[in-house]
Amino acid sequence: MGERSISRGHSGRWLAEARDALVSVFFPAGCRICERLLTRASRVPICDECLASFVLLTEEVCEICGRPIHSTTLHHTGQNRCQVCREKPANPERIYAFDRARSFAAYDGPLVRAILLLKFERMEPLGAWFAERLAEVVHTHGLQADVVVPVPLHRDRERERGYNQADLIARPLARRLKLPHRAVLLVRTRPRSDKHVLSLEERWESVRGAFATRPGSQVDNLRVLLVDDVMTTGATLDACARALRDAGAKSVLGLTVARAVRNPIIGPSSPESEGAR
Repeated sequence: MGERSISRGHSGRWLAEARDALVSVFFPAGCRICERLLTRASRVPICDECLASFVLLTEEVCEICGRPIHSTTLHHTGQNRCQVCREKPANPERIYAFDRARSFAAYDGPLVRAILLLKFERMEPLGAWFAERLAEVVHTHGLQADVVVPVPLHRDRERERGYNQADLIARPLARRLKLPHRAVLLVRTRPRSDKHVLSLEERWESVRGAFATRPGSQVDNLRVLLVDDVMTTGATLDACARALRDAGAKSVLGLTVARAVRNPIIGPSSPESEGAR
């Protein structure tokens, strides 16, 4: 019995290798990031080398916002919080409404280009691949939720684009976690600014009060897993979390594929900023 199982395993690997070889010969395609020829059959048009190059956030991270923390910060402060989150009690305007936020990898290098592919080319297989990685993050950090909700686009933007990139991640993630997927629970009531580059204050102001729960939605006492593609300052997740909490959500956890690791408030010479690169 054991020998037959081993034989089937070898046969399966051989068939997979043969299939990949045939696909690479008859349907050659290049990686959408580095343009190297893809040598395996996959619906994700990114090579294994580029996928493996994503900088995973597996080191120490802020217990609240998930930003990587330099080891010297932990040593000097004895707290596993970044500088922004340590200063929040003295600055109530910056207290996050979400309980915690976690991300798969640093928003840098090849991952930036992968996010753009997802955002502007509706690459659903890539969304499913990211969902697999985020499911691992959920299990690693022991995140508990009752429902999965994508950060919504304004209706005009979604009509123009034809889809919401956050939902390309949230829908397969909900299936993997065996949780309800509620894309219509949260709506964006005000479009984003037309200005391409916003200051830190403008980022926060542009999303303040820009989200609401849809009338009639059941949110009371739910633990919400809020999903987006990128977290930069946390302003968008915060605004969404405030709307959900105002509607009665028990807790809100932010979950994103990518995380901007440079602290937007700390200068480039700061030890914490250096460690977050």
